[in-house]
Amino acid sequence: TMFESYDDILTVPEIAEILKIGRTQVYKMLKSGQIKGFKPGKDWKVSRQALAEYVLSQNQAVKK
Repeated sequence: TMFESYDDILTVPEIAEILKIGRTQVYKMLKSGQIKGFKPGKDWKVSRQALAEYVLSQNQAVKK
């Protein structure tokens, strides 16, 4: 599966690294709901599956 070398729960810096974008952009995507995450404390967390689903949905959008 995608991102196998990462833990099941990803942090914003990891997501930025995976998607090769800045952290600010990751925060915007989380706040807008583009990437489905949760905030158990002050830091956002995203399941590896949720990020994989986001990437796959973007691939589908590009193909249409």
